Amino acid sequence: MRLRQLVIATSEIDPLADSICDLFELRRTFSDPELIIFGLKNVLIPLGDTFLELVTPVKDNTAAERFLKKRDGDGGYMVIVDSTDLDKERERLKTLELDIVWHENRKTDGIHGQALHLHPKQVGGAILSIDNMKPASSWLWAGREWEKDINKSLVSHFSGVNICSPDPDNLLCNWERALGRKRAADGTSIDLSGSSINFVINTQSQSEHISAFQIHTGKRLEIEKRAASRGVLINNNIRLGGVDFLLVE
Repeated sequence: MRLRQLVIATSEIDPLADSICDLFELRRTFSDPELIIFGLKNVLIPLGDTFLELVTPVKDNTAAERFLKKRDGDGGYMVIVDSTDLDKERERLKTLELDIVWHENRKTDGIHGQALHLHPKQVGGAILSIDNMKPASSWLWAGREWEKDINKSLVSHFSGVNICSPDPDNLLCNWERALGRKRAADGTSIDLSGSSINFVINTQSQSEHISAFQIHTGKRLEIEKRAASRGVLINNNIRLGGVDFLLVE
């Protein structure tokens, strides 16, 4: 199991996509017409074979619209992990009496993509989706031609996500159950293949939410200079879409 896609909900999808692509020298690859079922428009941006998804509501009374109103702005919305055995995960969730609120089961052009969205109130912090692709090298949510849009000149992939809470240990317990993974030795994170989900304390409010994405790079100073010149380096953190982008070397 590994971290495969991170999602920001935004009210201004095109300007945000332009800003992120410009800063990190990334490219848009796909917009999924199937998301209209959720009243959403989206855009996918590859970072290696991990993905940033931006979603925006295009219909009234959607979950994303309610999220934006509650947050009073953009913010991290969803964490998607890639599993090798979705049937096993589904049975495990059933045994734990964790509710699956949406099961996506799509076959297109020889690719079979599935996703299990867990009930956010049972997990906390973000919507969690456990997904699976056949073949494993594909990622149907980004279409079939995303590999041509990969650019690793500045960043290579997502290596982690931070979720904050006034009680991070309790939130971590929820995610341990949801993912079927025990916490790492540091007691504050769950290690996945090549990535981690990290739980940090929120000292500012009682909110539980995604606070940061971790991006692997070998060019920290260059990116920080680019961010400063674009006015998105705030208190030494790159902030876009209500999320801090933490540079990991």
